[in-house]
Amino acid sequence: MANHTSTQAAFENQPTWAGGRSPFNVSYGKLMMWIFLLSDAFTFSTLLVQYGTQRFSNVVTPITTKWPDPASIFNHFPFMHGLHLPLLFVSVMTFILILSSVTMVLAVEAGHRKSKAEVARYMVYTIIGGIAFLSCQAWEWYTFIHEGARLDGNTFGITKQGYDHLNSVGFGDHFEWAEGDRTFGPVPFAALFFIVTGFHGFHVFSGVVINVVVYIMTVRGVFERRGHYEMIEKAGLYWHFVDLVWVFVFTFFYLI
Repeated sequence: MANHTSTQAAFENQPTWAGGRSPFNVSYGKLMMWIFLLSDAFTFSTLLVQYGTQRFSNVVTPITTKWPDPASIFNHFPFMHGLHLPLLFVSVMTFILILSSVTMVLAVEAGHRKSKAEVARYMVYTIIGGIAFLSCQAWEWYTFIHEGARLDGNTFGITKQGYDHLNSVGFGDHFEWAEGDRTFGPVPFAALFFIVTGFHGFHVFSGVVINVVVYIMTVRGVFERRGHYEMIEKAGLYWHFVDLVWVFVFTFFYLI
């Protein structure tokens, strides 16, 4: 027994990189989630770099207009048709996603305390936030397509007349595009919007599905029997990543 104790003590006193023990103070599942998120970050980075390259290499020619102003394109809001509300709706979408990230943090914290009821409640709030965001994005896509956006072209090339018209109205004023305000715009503007926001939307949808599965497992007491709620933490890592990526998408596509 004494020999076993001395052997255990010698093992514990080894340097971290001496071998025989994991250098990572994290479970295998968490480590694999971090590796997956890192690889996914490379994919989103590539798409955003491509968008930036296309935008800042756009050259105005007799047949090519300047890059569309996002504030003038994304100025709609549900049930307020005809009002000029630039970026208000997408700001609401961003707030919803960030709020769902807060509820996920609360779910993880409740999991650390092994509070099954609180974990389940906050997971429901997170799921509702994800569904609300997806619903908002579906409406935005519908409006964008209705306005003339396609993968192979769009009508968001704003003319000088169009900019003069825009500059004549303020926030909340009635606004409708007039004939001659717009023409064909740069193809990558709409194409990359669909690709990047669609790819992100797929991640949000996947996150909602994961959260639903985790919620069901919570209600059924799976984590109570395991003695830990680590799965909530892994789902939380994915959900926070989705939220963080949206911050960059929001910045690149709507603000810059």
